[in-house]
Amino acid sequence: AVKHGDPTSATCSTLHSYDIFLGPLILNKYKIAWVVSKITEEDTFWVCYFDDHNDHRCCTSLPVTVHKPPDTVSFSFRDHSGPLLEGHQYALQCEVQNVAPVENLTVTFYRGQTALGQLQSSNTGKKPVTEIFTLNINTSKEDDGVQYWCEPKLELGLKRPQPPPVVTSAKFSAIVNSNPASGNTPSTSSTLIPSFSMCFMLLFLSLVLVHSQLVKGSLLPEL
Repeated sequence: AVKHGDPTSATCSTLHSYDIFLGPLILNKYKIAWVVSKITEEDTFWVCYFDDHNDHRCCTSLPVTVHKPPDTVSFSFRDHSGPLLEGHQYALQCEVQNVAPVENLTVTFYRGQTALGQLQSSNTGKKPVTEIFTLNINTSKEDDGVQYWCEPKLELGLKRPQPPPVVTSAKFSAIVNSNPASGNTPSTSSTLIPSFSMCFMLLFLSLVLVHSQLVKGSLLPEL
């Protein structure tokens, strides 16, 4: 595996010495090296061939994986902004920009330090692309204050660079509000309104009673 834009080289060799043709030069050697200062072709492989003394041509190919780490990785809740609601389903979204080869990319979604799931792309192209991955979750009270994020990794096999190229997203701190429909506790407004109405009715009845007694003269002073 070779990083996009990096220098690289390849060596072609045989068990015996043969004539190797390099333009107008003929070299009697068993090994030759090819060097490039910057590799930019993503879908490529190299071929080495030679002609033996019996004019028999033999060749071998060297497949090359040209990789490019993502420019940026962003995390969000798809089609949603602001606080989350307990007991609802939301889609986590991870956007990986300008990465190659995307078929070797694995994206892991995290809740804190707990992995929620891994996704891979079905795109088999070799050139850098931007890919979006989504994962559905259901929220609970325990999610309040938890950090969500995503991490893409290029899995390049045994000959991958060490460590593998990793670019993580920023972490999103979730705010989860309780769902009023899920509880039986009455709200403050529903308890205050009946209490105010009852006090008003009692006051009104008291005034009516006092007025009635005044009319009858029961509260007038005796002469």
